[in-house]
Amino acid sequence: MSDQPNASTKDAVPSHRQIWQLAWPMMLSNLSIPLLGAVDTAILGHLPNAVYLGAVTLGASVVSLLLWSFGFLRMGTTSVTARALGAGDDHRVREVLAQSLLIGVAMACLVTLAGPLLLPVILGWMNPSAEVLALALSYAQIRLLGAPASLMNYALVGWFIGRQDTRRPLAILFTVNGLNIALDAVFILGFGLNSDGAAWASVVAEYGGLVLGLWLALRVLSRTPGQWDIPALKRLGQYRELFVVNRHLFVRTLCLLAIFVFFAAQGAQMGDQILAANAILMQFLLLTSYALDGFAHAAEALVGRATGANAPLAFRAAVRRTGLWALLCAALISALFILGAPWWPGLFTDLPTVEALVRAHFVWVCLIPLVGVWGYQLDGVFLGSGQTAAMQYTVLISAALFLVLWWPLSAFGNHGLWLCFLIFNALRGLLLGAVFGYRYGYRTRPA
Repeated sequence: MSDQPNASTKDAVPSHRQIWQLAWPMMLSNLSIPLLGAVDTAILGHLPNAVYLGAVTLGASVVSLLLWSFGFLRMGTTSVTARALGAGDDHRVREVLAQSLLIGVAMACLVTLAGPLLLPVILGWMNPSAEVLALALSYAQIRLLGAPASLMNYALVGWFIGRQDTRRPLAILFTVNGLNIALDAVFILGFGLNSDGAAWASVVAEYGGLVLGLWLALRVLSRTPGQWDIPALKRLGQYRELFVVNRHLFVRTLCLLAIFVFFAAQGAQMGDQILAANAILMQFLLLTSYALDGFAHAAEALVGRATGANAPLAFRAAVRRTGLWALLCAALISALFILGAPWWPGLFTDLPTVEALVRAHFVWVCLIPLVGVWGYQLDGVFLGSGQTAAMQYTVLISAALFLVLWWPLSAFGNHGLWLCFLIFNALRGLLLGAVFGYRYGYRTRPA
């Protein structure tokens, strides 16, 4: 069946069932990502020394800064693909995948070349202890070997989501994270490689996911109308649409990651025990973000297709209904965190000092789901509609205020750091909501 909309269906209102059909595979696959982080944290947190957990926390944050600064490959590919699908342009849908994969290869070469120069500088700026610094540098250098697979996987996942196909990304991410978890046990516990073992597990798993993703894409393309236009892929002008979308997403993603790195760096300067405790608390934050991203991904696909098809009824229904489910999901997550507060910290570490610090700061992770939900959800709406400039500027403003607030709140130590982070998440949602009301408010009112 063709994905091209027709006159009778192009303005069809997405049902709650359709939203869930898009959201649940991404929620399930996304939840496997913090599950992976939780397994890393649990395994390393039960080793005799907390330096391994601290090293992976710092090393992973730097690798994320380098790789997720190119996370626009996933988001930009989704946005352009969804709008091409809504317009019924099968040739463009095919072309976007090839362009994104080529951009991924080019960016991976850049990361691989620049990484060895940047890693010592960034990790040194974080000012961890000498032992943590050496282990974190080794971890990050190994992880960069997986850069080509990571960036190409971003493109593949984004393309599938843009086609309103979230089950194939589920297969890819489950493969990557399932392999990673299994290899963690082998490399860390079996071979005794500690933090280096966690890095090698991630590298091997990324390439396993890439092989599966390319095979799934070729199967889909064999049933998709159109042919490859190889000469067009060699012309830089053909990449203009992706570049325009991606330049805003690049700045926005880099800014977000800089906040996370700054957060980790401030924790590192408070000592290895605080650093380890924050690493555990961050797993709950990641659990929240990946769960809520399921509905944000649904919004990207549905809003993008409605935008491409010029279908205002479908647009406003997608915004309202995905937003409703995201809010309900956020409330459920907060409730689960609160109810499980007596038991969650002990699942991640048996180091008494670290566990006590986690318990003392657990209130912050209980608040973040309800405070941050609108930042996640409206990102999906703006991404789907191609209005990525708003995403960039609202994050820049929020980050600037975060840094300004940290100056007086630093007197409260780690509690002040978490309060700043909570305010940052709230500001993202408030600013995006204000822009949405100005640009699209009329579209969300009932006809």
